Amino acid sequence: MASNNKDASLLFNGTEMGDNNIVCYAPSMITTNGVWQGEDPLEYALPLFTLQLALIVVTTRFLGGVVLGPSVLGNFESYSSNVFPLRSVIVLETMANVGLLYFVFIVGIEMDLTIIRRTGKKALVIALAGMALPFLIGASAAFFLTSPNKDVCKETFFLFLGVALSVTAFPVLARLLAELKLINTELGRLAMSSAIVNDICAWILLALAIALAENGSSTTKASASSLASLWVILSSVGFVVLCILVIRPAIGWVIRQTPEGENFNDFYICLILTGVMICGFITDSIGTHSVFGAFIFGLVIPNGPLATTLVEKLEDLVAGLLVPLFFAISGLRTNVLSLKNDKLQWGLLMLVALLCSLAKTFGTFLAALFYQMPFREAFSLGLLMNTKGLIEMVVLNVGKDQKVLDDQTFAVMVIVTLLTTAIITPTITMVYKPTKRFIPYKRRTIQRSKPDSELRLLACIHTPRNVPTIINLLETSYPTKKSPIYVYALHLVELTGRASSMLIVHNTRTSSRPAANRTQAQCDHIVSAFENYEQHAGHVSVQPLTAISPYSTMHEDICNLAEDKRVALIIVPFHKQQTIDGGMEATNLAFRTVNQNVLANAPCSVGILVDRGLGASSRVPSSHITHHILVLFFGGPDDREALAYALRMSENPNVSLTVLRFLPGEEASQWSMQSDNDSKDSGSFKVATDNDRERQLDDDFIRGFRMKTVNDATVIYMEKVSSNGEETVAAIRSVDSIHDLYIVGRGQGMISPLTAGLTDWSECPELGAIGDILASSDFAVTVSVLVVQQYVGMGLQGDGVGTPDSPATHQIDNQYNNFNIQKEQHTFNIQKEQHQPWQRGNHFG
Repeated sequence: MASNNKDASLLFNGTEMGDNNIVCYAPSMITTNGVWQGEDPLEYALPLFTLQLALIVVTTRFLGGVVLGPSVLGNFESYSSNVFPLRSVIVLETMANVGLLYFVFIVGIEMDLTIIRRTGKKALVIALAGMALPFLIGASAAFFLTSPNKDVCKETFFLFLGVALSVTAFPVLARLLAELKLINTELGRLAMSSAIVNDICAWILLALAIALAENGSSTTKASASSLASLWVILSSVGFVVLCILVIRPAIGWVIRQTPEGENFNDFYICLILTGVMICGFITDSIGTHSVFGAFIFGLVIPNGPLATTLVEKLEDLVAGLLVPLFFAISGLRTNVLSLKNDKLQWGLLMLVALLCSLAKTFGTFLAALFYQMPFREAFSLGLLMNTKGLIEMVVLNVGKDQKVLDDQTFAVMVIVTLLTTAIITPTITMVYKPTKRFIPYKRRTIQRSKPDSELRLLACIHTPRNVPTIINLLETSYPTKKSPIYVYALHLVELTGRASSMLIVHNTRTSSRPAANRTQAQCDHIVSAFENYEQHAGHVSVQPLTAISPYSTMHEDICNLAEDKRVALIIVPFHKQQTIDGGMEATNLAFRTVNQNVLANAPCSVGILVDRGLGASSRVPSSHITHHILVLFFGGPDDREALAYALRMSENPNVSLTVLRFLPGEEASQWSMQSDNDSKDSGSFKVATDNDRERQLDDDFIRGFRMKTVNDATVIYMEKVSSNGEETVAAIRSVDSIHDLYIVGRGQGMISPLTAGLTDWSECPELGAIGDILASSDFAVTVSVLVVQQYVGMGLQGDGVGTPDSPATHQIDNQYNNFNIQKEQHTFNIQKEQHQPWQRGNHFG
């Protein structure tokens, strides 16, 4: 039955089914032969679907699915009849529901039920308190609103309305907490666990509502429908038990069959993904919706590498292509213009929705206050539990499919969902501002830390390549019984895809789980390296962590962790690494942005480590010396902090320390005096006063350092006179090549003639003038460099060595006065240089 005209071009094959049913299909209407054959691509299923898919993805990303529906574009007849004809709806809805199945499966995987155990019954009480009030208001309002379907019993209507108004969107909440950097706070953990409880209760009530809607449609069949509903509920319970007792152990067997560090077999992954469809088919067959089966199946999959692999394989496709189809279907069903037909009905619905939001906030707020949460955090938690999104859209679409919700009710609830989602984020930002949170602690610098107290360090790692040098630096820092070192090893991982930011705390005393991907394999390697270091080093405690966040906000994780753990020094790797030929090349420019942000926002001192291999040197004159360290001291808070760290290292018997202090020559002194006079002439007396005070602080600190190391033969103190930046660079280049680590202050805010002109061609200003030269590829000596910036909030005050009012400084002054060292300082310097091993004074001119 074929001809050349358009109508006759359809080839229908009919097969008789029973007495009256005939199934017709058009095999020639799937793909087109092309426009050059005179055919319209929009008349064929595949090209029409691909066009719809592209249009839906673009529109939902920028405008929303409602634009595609009858509210806006659907008013144009040519658009609706050509782009979204009725014959294409079945294909769209089928694909949208497939995407919905896998999205709900991902939601189940991401739900970590152990969070509920960690927060205890608090999360359960808060979730139920926040859900009960809006559910009761929504259910009660259902008795006063007009039922859209007279064949549907009132109980089904109020169940759907109550669930839709009381549910919390767990996926949306997780991403909102990640954006606000709250996911690792007490508030974030409590919100996540409460949302999990809320969602599980909502899924149970939704399954019950679907069972009542599908089997309770007529009063004449009341007894039969009640029996059918009972069978649906019992079958659903049986399915859940099957998943727990059979499917979960089977998944555990699959995990055990995969060797540690290897990827999962593609056959197992394919089998699990097929299981999503099978579970959806089972629950749909027994009378509940297919999304219930997919959700339970995802919920029973254990957290770990398998779950991570499944999410990574599915998330981009599902969230990027298939979920927008579901939003588009919701938009095509939403007709805002229909609301004008019954203004009283939709007005009552809007009022009920508003009351439910207030009730959810109020109920959560009261429960949080009962557990003695701060007022602002309790109110913020109430707002967070009002987060709406895809889960509510699932409830609404299921209700519309079951003809429980009519067009007006559906449209109003969609509008309420959109408005709530748009309002909640800025409201939370205004109400709860965790950036103002401040943990007071004094030891924010190494200079301020007491000699016999613990030293807390935060070591940041991008790749396993950073680990050896950082461990060697920690060994050099000389942990002792009186002054142990607490190390927080933070592996920094970029957040990719649509996953949530998180901070993972690793237990080094348990074996790591199988690595599901390259990132996890690197993480396991880093954790193992620090575990091995902790076991073999004395008086060192290591806590490995992993921070997963975007590079743009990664510094917030670093700074928040440093403040929470009361860290004195953050060590971050330089964004360049050494090449085979000795040059320096950038590994990732985003690392540089992270370092700059850390320097600007750190709550303690910061050290940028330029890694050129910090290990034992082959040119060692003494067998017990393994590290030779050189400190370049120009003056200022950063240089004093660098010298304070080096002073701790000098106590290590395997370390030799050389301190080279640069002093201004006559030309430089005249330049400095002229600058001070200019400042005074211009009325800026504070500049000159600060310069004088900085000089005094430098002198006091150097005097204290020399007094502490006067009898230490492994410590050498030298002075070099320089008049300008060129002489300074020449002096640095003349230093012998025995050293394997240079420590230098960043020199933030310091204006010195010793470095004049060096910043004009600086490539990396975050290292300072001297640090930039030492880290450049042009620098002849391939030595690791640590550039130190002292905590800027400390100002010029402190209680460490060298501070004018500290007890240590007064003690040093008394000792100097007793020995008359101040009068014989020049003679002391000469004698000190003559008695040091490996005469190096001539190298400094």
